[in-house]
Amino acid sequence: MAKMKKVSMLSLVLALMLAPGCSFKRMAVNKVGDALAGGGTTFSSDDDPELVRAAVPFSLKLMESLLAESPRHEGLLFATASGFTQYSYAFVQQDADEMEDKDLAAATDLRNRARRLYLRARNYGLRGLEVRHPGFEKELRREPRSAVKLASTKDVSLLYWTAASWGAAISVSKNDPDLIADLPQVEALIDRALELDPNFDHGAIHSFLITYELSRQGAAGDPIERARQHFEKAVQLSGGQQAGPMVAYAESVCVSQQDAKQFEELLNRAIAINPDARPEWRLANLVMQRRAKWLLSRSDELFLNRESTDTATP
Repeated sequence: MAKMKKVSMLSLVLALMLAPGCSFKRMAVNKVGDALAGGGTTFSSDDDPELVRAAVPFSLKLMESLLAESPRHEGLLFATASGFTQYSYAFVQQDADEMEDKDLAAATDLRNRARRLYLRARNYGLRGLEVRHPGFEKELRREPRSAVKLASTKDVSLLYWTAASWGAAISVSKNDPDLIADLPQVEALIDRALELDPNFDHGAIHSFLITYELSRQGAAGDPIERARQHFEKAVQLSGGQQAGPMVAYAESVCVSQQDAKQFEELLNRAIAINPDARPEWRLANLVMQRRAKWLLSRSDELFLNRESTDTATP
């Protein structure tokens, strides 16, 4: 049945591209765009990450094709921004990280690809915010804190995914000073999202900030304490059923503090989560559990003077 629906959707899209009548075509494209943008848990609940790896590029290119016909479709702009961000992290950046010890050149190529995909996602996010707030991007680049005041609660999803994709692009571009100079924009976007909806998507903003707090410039207080507070909030809002916050805290805070014991405890806790307990988070948990196992396999490299502890077998 699912296969038949995909074939029907593809046939409909092809027919729409050939349809006469500009207004009818635009209306029909918007209807298909609404369906794709509200696709639900088709991918997020999948238990086969490799199947999703193969399927997602087609969906992303389909959405881009529809955006070429309806460039101001807010749902498609959001879905494309979030889709490219998630695909790049799960299936490009993670591959680069795992490959680095074996083939540095190939890993570098993959990180460059991840950067391009993240920036493509960022651009779709900015376009979505621009549709709602004309002149937003120009003002964001000129005066970030002033620009984000235009955003309201309905903009939180776009604020989050634009910040996430932009921040991820910076994280894999440490030799690009022009891109690193965009950190104030990323910070303004994510801080405004947090201000508007601190509980967004079961703690997604707090999960982002676990890592970001360690590099935030000029903020009051201890960055480790701020990261810890975001971690605790993310775990609370997800009911302890998301691996992401645990992996983020272990990889950023525990490594920076050289706390091998907590590092291993958190990663083993992430791996122990049952992906089937929350089907809507199944794919995300499987992806993060893969990263947790990879991080555990690198414990000896990440901790210089670690005491011998029992490490879970990846």
